[in-house]
Amino acid sequence: MIMQSLCRCLLLLLALPAHACVELSGDVRQGALLWGQVAPGSQVLLGDEALAVSEQGIFVLGIGRDETGGRTLTVSGDEECQLTFDIAGREYRIQRIEGVPQRTVTPDPKDLERIRREAAKVSKARKQSSEATDFAGGFAWPVTGRISGVYGSQRVYNGTPGRPHFGVDVAVPTGTPITTPAPGVVTLAEPDLFYSGGTIIVDHGMDVSSSFLHLSEVTVEVGQRVEPGDVIGKVGSTGRATGPHLDWRMNWRNRRVDPELLVPPMQDVLTAQ
Repeated sequence: MIMQSLCRCLLLLLALPAHACVELSGDVRQGALLWGQVAPGSQVLLGDEALAVSEQGIFVLGIGRDETGGRTLTVSGDEECQLTFDIAGREYRIQRIEGVPQRTVTPDPKDLERIRREAAKVSKARKQSSEATDFAGGFAWPVTGRISGVYGSQRVYNGTPGRPHFGVDVAVPTGTPITTPAPGVVTLAEPDLFYSGGTIIVDHGMDVSSSFLHLSEVTVEVGQRVEPGDVIGKVGSTGRATGPHLDWRMNWRNRRVDPELLVPPMQDVLTAQ
């Protein structure tokens, strides 16, 4: 079994026949990151989408916020089998936030070119994925404190509905150090993006990445290797933010997944400190 150090590992281990050639584990619901094991050299399809498989037979996949229904994994190689699983739904909450500068809710036309340019830069950084399995060692909170925003919630800024929130927000003072939650390589290190302010993206391998938003300081560079516990930046309120906090997001390919499903409950961590 892989990813043994994940604190929420095996929340749901799919029961398979003894002869099955695939193991899949994780919290099988909207926003989940699932991981699996097949024989080395196998090929794995999620529906008709080919998944990356490491030399050791490790693979990973994500489930988006609004995905529903069943999915089928097809394994081929020395052994062949299929596994079908159903995605459990979630309830998301609505948050109303006032006081955001109107310029960030409805950008001025002169800002649109900058926004498009920065969006392309972020998209390019997220596509820079290695064959490493840095995600397989599990994840830790990059900063600890009060959770002020959760994955999947719909935010309404100054009465205008925005996109769903795809990360977890931790409210702590400006300047609080942020550490990388898992090993990886920095693919983006920007001090001031229009929406997200100081922004870092770390590639954890096989299309899994973490993003850290609204930073007051970025202390890493693109191409830098980071290990658990390394300080990569400091909390701030830059970009589209009304107060100091870290917005931690995670992606698998184009799916936004929920970081909070991969770490211990925050209250448990704070109690243990």
